[in-house]
Amino acid sequence: MVKIIVAKNTDAKLLALLSRQTYIESHGHFIADKNDLKAYTKKTFSVSKTEEDISNTKNLFYIVYVNDLPVGYAKLILNTSNKNIASQNNCRLERIYILSDFIPLKIGQQLLTFVVEKAKALQFDTIWLSVYIKNNRAIRFYEKNEFINVGELNFLVNGKVYENIVFSKKI
Repeated sequence: MVKIIVAKNTDAKLLALLSRQTYIESHGHFIADKNDLKAYTKKTFSVSKTEEDISNTKNLFYIVYVNDLPVGYAKLILNTSNKNIASQNNCRLERIYILSDFIPLKIGQQLLTFVVEKAKALQFDTIWLSVYIKNNRAIRFYEKNEFINVGELNFLVNGKVYENIVFSKKI
């Protein structure tokens, strides 16, 4: 059974571990210098940084469980702008990750649908995200879900630039 819950401060350790593991699984092979990957994940997905992120009222975290096992999560940032997004009433899906063993179960689709519905309930009219240009599986996933390529932005991993596509969707 799939269950999605809102993450609380008490979930910070679990969320930090899920974040680190899913990021490494989904992006680790794109980052040539593994020391850069290690430094980035240590800084970005530490327990203290995760606690700080959960405490920020602009951030909503959702954890997805399968049979009571945490297998992924999403992070939605409320009211955040991007030069490629015309709407001023938007939110950003900054992260949506599923542990690789559970990707074949289509849980990512369920989590994305859930997050889009939450954004709609919060009365946003647009949701946007960015995805690494070489992450073809993710690009296909977002295109299948009617996200439109509206531009690009650079993403830094330990000071190195990775070009990302900005996708947007009216909701």
